[in-house]
Amino acid sequence: MVRNIIGSLIALAGAAAAVWSPFRDWYDGRLGRDYRIQDLFGGITAAEGALATSLLLPFTFAALLTVVGVALRLRVLVALAGLVVLGFTVLWMVRQGQAAGSLTVGGDGGGLGEGVALAAGGGVLLLLGALVMSGRRRHVPVQEAAPAPPEEDWGPYGTDPTGPVPYRRGPYALRPDDTLPGAPPVYRPPPYAAPPQGAPPPGPQRWSDAGRGGDGDREPGGPPPHGGTGRADEG
Repeated sequence: MVRNIIGSLIALAGAAAAVWSPFRDWYDGRLGRDYRIQDLFGGITAAEGALATSLLLPFTFAALLTVVGVALRLRVLVALAGLVVLGFTVLWMVRQGQAAGSLTVGGDGGGLGEGVALAAGGGVLLLLGALVMSGRRRHVPVQEAAPAPPEEDWGPYGTDPTGPVPYRRGPYALRPDDTLPGAPPVYRPPPYAAPPQGAPPPGPQRWSDAGRGGDGDREPGGPPPHGGTGRADEG
């Protein structure tokens, strides 16, 4: 944030210097607004053009790029504005040197004037402002952490570190009546049939001694079967 503010101030100061430079002396007391844009490509002449077609035009365009770049915090636009200002300034110096034979710097109003210094300084300030600005930061969406997996039920024996899976039945586990494809059928005994209505409940089977005289079914202390006395007949 602080870097953007400082860089923006530097860039705006450079743009202001570049726009102000055509109204100052550029060479031998001639103002920068008196140089036509077409003279930079065809050679410097003594003809004076309109203000809209002078050096003020590219510098005004660079100032607009600077304002947009500062508003949107785009370093590329600010740097492009600095290159435009420096490019036209250097091109003018090349054409003026060709027309005059050489470039001189004089303190009595002859040679290069302060307008050239303002234009060159403004271009450098624009590049410096673009370098200081931090630009726009990309907002990366924060991905929410995945929910923790449910705790596995390892059964009554606790965690089995050597087992492949816990004892908890998964959604795709086989049921008791399922069989794998190609596997032999598993024998399952039929369920017990319900006893008929009115029959005594099944109990433990008693040992039968029917083959030993018929006394095997007699309970101890009870009457003998078939009305007998329980004693052997004596002759």
